[in-house]
Amino acid sequence: MLHYDMPLYRPPSEGNNLIIQATLGCSFNQCSFCSMYKSKAYVARPLDQVFSDIDRAAASWPEAHRIFLADGDALALPADQLLKILQKLQQTFPRLTRVSCYATPSNILRKSPEELALLRANRLTLLYLGIETGDHDLLKKITKGATQRSIKEALHKAHESQLKVSATVILGLGGKQYWEQHIDGTLEILNNAPLTYLSTLQLFLDPEVVQEFAQKYREPFQPQEDIAILHEQQRLIAGFNPPQPVIFRSNHASNALALAGNLPKDRERLLMQIDRVLQGEGGMRPWHMRRL
Repeated sequence: MLHYDMPLYRPPSEGNNLIIQATLGCSFNQCSFCSMYKSKAYVARPLDQVFSDIDRAAASWPEAHRIFLADGDALALPADQLLKILQKLQQTFPRLTRVSCYATPSNILRKSPEELALLRANRLTLLYLGIETGDHDLLKKITKGATQRSIKEALHKAHESQLKVSATVILGLGGKQYWEQHIDGTLEILNNAPLTYLSTLQLFLDPEVVQEFAQKYREPFQPQEDIAILHEQQRLIAGFNPPQPVIFRSNHASNALALAGNLPKDRERLLMQIDRVLQGEGGMRPWHMRRL
């Protein structure tokens, strides 16, 4: 079928969907906690190569109806180039209903409202965006390349263009020192910017980024234990009052406890689930079953 330029990453929810590499690597690639594209230099793939992959994929999977554009942030492509890819996908896959990709706040903000609306009209309807944290100091410590303000602005801009956003927050990112301000700063974003989906991951540093993370953090990092992570999750859910209902998940394999519900509707049920585990009545995911 297709020969991908490895490593290849995609959100868990895209596991059963077709993946087309529109770019290789990540256009930013400086987040200290992330090892995903450290082995790759960012490049926009030539359109003829992308189109060739699309044709090969259609030959073996003509009924594909959901497509994820890899690698790290296909939205970094110029709007006209991305539009040509979307139009080719529509011409090639008659059952196409959705195209999605990773995005950074800066890549959303670089697109005009008219460009985003045009991409949305051509089936790019879902963006995956890593918030990670909303705390000003932690965003600098992890070299996220974004601020609380820019993340809010990007989320509002995507919403105004009718693009759905699936956002992630990394529990444990503030360590023992800053966990409260990590969660409170994150809530400042979540309670003031519209999302469709929210997921939490649990901090796990690949050995190849441990040194970079420590250097950029600029002080000894004290990692959170699982029980402390559950208190972070508890504080996040208890304080989450989104401007519109949000589908919430913590079922990523890195998490100590898998949760699922709609917020704010299922807030009390989710908090009760966490309470039961904290009281020793429920089990957490064993370490051997966790991974990035």
